Amino acid sequence: MVLEMKVPSPGESITEVEIAEWLVEDGDYVEKDQAIAEVDSDKATLELPAEESGVITLKAEEGDAVAVGEIVCLIDTGAKKPEGGSDSKTETTKENKEEAPKKEEAPKKEEPQKETYASGTPSPAAKKILDEKGIDAKEVPGTGRDGRITKDDAMKAVPSMGTPTGGNRGETRSKLSLLRRKVAERLVAAKNETAMLTTFNEVDMSPIFELRKQYKETFKEKHGVSLGFMSFFTKAVIRALQMYPAVNSMIDGKEMISYDFCDISIAVSGPKGLMVPVIRNAENLTFRGVEAEVKRLAIRAREGQITVDEMTGGTFTISNGGVFGSMLSTPIINPPQSGILGMHNIVERPIAKDGAVVIAPVMYVALSYDHRIIDGRESVGFLVAVKEALEDPVELLMDGDVKKALEL
Repeated sequence: MVLEMKVPSPGESITEVEIAEWLVEDGDYVEKDQAIAEVDSDKATLELPAEESGVITLKAEEGDAVAVGEIVCLIDTGAKKPEGGSDSKTETTKENKEEAPKKEEAPKKEEPQKETYASGTPSPAAKKILDEKGIDAKEVPGTGRDGRITKDDAMKAVPSMGTPTGGNRGETRSKLSLLRRKVAERLVAAKNETAMLTTFNEVDMSPIFELRKQYKETFKEKHGVSLGFMSFFTKAVIRALQMYPAVNSMIDGKEMISYDFCDISIAVSGPKGLMVPVIRNAENLTFRGVEAEVKRLAIRAREGQITVDEMTGGTFTISNGGVFGSMLSTPIINPPQSGILGMHNIVERPIAKDGAVVIAPVMYVALSYDHRIIDGRESVGFLVAVKEALEDPVELLMDGDVKKALEL
């Protein structure tokens, strides 16, 4: 019996996928549930498992765009599993034996070296001078007998301005994955279709440093996750979104949709590019809940296990470029959302505090927003609210009770 394997639907609104890589070859015997291919949708990279055991016949090539429901391979379920694979070893041995004589022809590759200089052969003295100047003899016209390059020719030779000499100038060309192309389209659309503006501020991270220093080990021992910066920033963002609901809104045609919940998207760098999984109803999570969810989603994204549903939606995005060393940036809105907060690296800087100059760990933060529905008052007020919460987390994020907030 021959089974026709069709492309399953990875999620709502997805009509086609791209064969990113076949994990098996045509004619291989595959086991049921074995991953036979990686397919890219416009939101994620997913594995395609074999529906039955048998010999596979591929019906699509890597890079092909295949519609959902289209046949991508056939599996002959009646075929017997091969024993040992000794035939392939024999074929490999035969191939090696056939290739052996070719290795004896290798010295012929030295022939091009005999014509190193196409426009003439330099004299020994001229060759030394050209080598010191880094000039290829091909670029020097010879005035000697039969076009020979003389010492005088070499002395007068001048390197061509802007012309590379002797360096490697190779290039490679590869097709962008469907996921990367979709991300590119969305980013360009965000720049072209929104009135994007960015406002900046700085945050003294000393209070959070002190809290993490005091409770980090106890928190990890009890909850099994680290007390990182993301829980503080997520909590601060949720508080600010509740204070400025316009930032937690988006445009749909001629209407503005505002949300009474906070689905926070977090930008994660995955093996196939940027992915943005969503923390659902983050306003209901504790510090422990946020840290556990961030860890779970980040691991799934980096291991290529994230699903389309886990990246669908989101009302606001947090992007942490600081983990890569970014000092300052203008993050691009994640459409159809209207705002994104960019975190950056934490650097000790001199700041004024209580009338004195002190050294403190400072982070620059950036809020990019859609000016069509978010005015300057809301945008600046939102970012100031985030700053205030991060600089006074005990009172504004923990209601004055650290141990209760951290569930210690």
